Amino acid sequence: MRVWTFAKFIRQILKAGPADLDWIQSQGLLAVKLAQIFALRSDIIPVEKCRQLQQLYQHASSIPSESVFENLETRAPEGFFDAFEEIDKIPIAAASVGQVHRARLKTGEDVVIKVIKAQNEKAFRRDVRRMRRWLRIFLIFMPKLRKVGNPVALLNHVADYTTRELDLRNEISGADELKKIQLEIDDTFQMHRLRFPKYYRELSNHHVLVSEFIRGDSLEDGIDAGSLSWSTLLDLFRIHGAYLFGIGTFHGYLHPGNCIIDDDGMFVFIDNGAICHAPKHVSSSLFRFFEHLSNSDYDDAFQSLLGLSEEDLDELRKERYMSKMHQIYHDFEMRSIGEQSLTQIMMKTVRCAVEEAGAVFGEEAFPIIRALMYLDGLVIRTHPDVKLILSMSPYLEEFRTCLSIPEPYPPYKN
Repeated sequence: MRVWTFAKFIRQILKAGPADLDWIQSQGLLAVKLAQIFALRSDIIPVEKCRQLQQLYQHASSIPSESVFENLETRAPEGFFDAFEEIDKIPIAAASVGQVHRARLKTGEDVVIKVIKAQNEKAFRRDVRRMRRWLRIFLIFMPKLRKVGNPVALLNHVADYTTRELDLRNEISGADELKKIQLEIDDTFQMHRLRFPKYYRELSNHHVLVSEFIRGDSLEDGIDAGSLSWSTLLDLFRIHGAYLFGIGTFHGYLHPGNCIIDDDGMFVFIDNGAICHAPKHVSSSLFRFFEHLSNSDYDDAFQSLLGLSEEDLDELRKERYMSKMHQIYHDFEMRSIGEQSLTQIMMKTVRCAVEEAGAVFGEEAFPIIRALMYLDGLVIRTHPDVKLILSMSPYLEEFRTCLSIPEPYPPYKN
């Protein structure tokens, strides 16, 4: 990304009014990934702009079919085509990193083939090098960014997880990691409704991934059909929440298209390459925030976020912080999620904690917040009359009882 392109990108992000999403996508993978990060940064840009940028999580252009087969011919394992009876030319899904085609093996098994977009990897690494230079300059004009994640460190984080996404073998290792955790905690916390796809390792490599075709409907399909029950969403929260808060290792990109409910009623997590690892002080501080919030213990909830602060607050500043948080959460327990979305209130919470309490929401915290935003979006679109946080209370209690959640500590203080 050259300097004038970078300047135009920043203008798209910071200007009043909606960004040109088509233009952002045309600038390549790094621009899309950075815009997705800004979609969580209500402390920098307006909430309405954040919501618009969140569209980039689920919409991407596809590769022409001729290019897909060229990619497979040059990048797939040797003898790849010999294993297939047919491969559909039209993709069934497309994302910023790659796209997915349905196929059938000569053994009769229905599978899907995920293919990395060939132009992405080289251009992405080039753009990261250029962006590092320009972000250092950007810091001079936006010093507040140091409080919500140093942008150079954030860029390194984006570069790291996107590079992992560009190596499709990480989808297999990511699923293996989550499956191992599932088995390790099975004695105290069962996740019997969760499974992962079967992967065909011999047909997969850095650029190509072959996995079973899951017969069932994605959560997105369930939303469109109006078939997602509240009990189903609570079961999903129980599973995903255990990884988020109890373990701190979790699927970092579980939007409604990346979870399928198969014909046996099992949750199947797909696109497992973006596994996130939250530091214990981050996951435990956020866990206790939501635990206290679910019990309407507001003072304790707001105090929990101080575990993310790098400053010792004097009484006056602490009182101002607590007062503003109480304003944000006024009548919170009385409002349904349709009346007050978790996404909107979390954006206000982050802004208040950063500005009034010196909290540091670095790049480690935002995958958790993003995961909660996906859950929030699911509930708003399916059951807007429920009170989400209050409904979470028994599951948060189960996490505390069955999983080892350490006490938070202020990591920045001596």
